[in-house]
Amino acid sequence: MKYVVNENCIGCGLCASTCPEVFSMTDAGVAAAIAEEVAEENRGSAAEARENCPVGAIEEV
Repeated sequence: MKYVVNENCIGCGLCASTCPEVFSMTDAGVAAAIAEEVAEENRGSAAEARENCPVGAIEEV
């Protein structure tokens, strides 16, 4: 499973603080997800970040 952050991101940083192994903040002030498959041990926290995104900017692909 992979995640992407869409254009709805407001840069709140919740995802990066919830699952820094998958999400980070860019120089533009918005979030980005790693391009690789999410490791098994990070899937729970990555899903939590997606579910708690206040603007629904994280998509599972």
